[in-house]
Amino acid sequence: MILPLKLDHVGFGINGRTLIEPLSLEIGAGPSTIVLGANGAGKSVLMRLMHGLLEPTCGRISWSEAGARRRQAMVFQRPVMLRRSALANVAYALDAAGIRNPEKTALEALAEVGLAHLAHRPARVLSGGEQQRVALARAWALHPQVLFLDEPTANLDPGATHEIENIIRAFDFSGTKIVMSTHNLGQARRLGDEVVFLHRGRLAERAPVAEFFRQPASPEAAAFIKGEIPWV
Repeated sequence: MILPLKLDHVGFGINGRTLIEPLSLEIGAGPSTIVLGANGAGKSVLMRLMHGLLEPTCGRISWSEAGARRRQAMVFQRPVMLRRSALANVAYALDAAGIRNPEKTALEALAEVGLAHLAHRPARVLSGGEQQRVALARAWALHPQVLFLDEPTANLDPGATHEIENIIRAFDFSGTKIVMSTHNLGQARRLGDEVVFLHRGRLAERAPVAEFFRQPASPEAAAFIKGEIPWV
């Protein structure tokens, strides 16, 4: 198991601006972790640091085992679709990962997210919710131990959001560790077991979901729950 993921005094800045103040955090196996905060809080930056897309400007990030990069996956707010079918988008990722019979596995993954009937449709003409499900199928097919989700429903309507949340629950039930960023309080309640709350690039609080919403320990979290922190 590649977890726990450890961040030791990790910070990130660019062009003289600090986006993540040095923080220490350990992400363990099991319950899903929600990275919560207002827009501009640093959620996406933290997710990219944990996934390995960004190098911290200070501190150290480590997994419990070597080769962790191939056993984790990330789905972004705006999925990138290649100019090919939904099936070929998933199969391409599998082929790059060295998976045998990529098309067969890709079709099975599309069936898992309810898109087998659209397998041969050009991915770029699919709706936003369908494209996000293709992105989740790519991740599903790789059977990651950890799945990072960066605001995966931020641009979707309620119906598509409901479908995506059901798929996320299926990942969770299958044993994949979910680490998901959102600014949506209802979504955090529905999908989270614990909350990591960021405020202006700073780790302000970490608590079980029920405790976080019932009795937030930081004034910033209390204000955010009440809708008193403006988006930046």
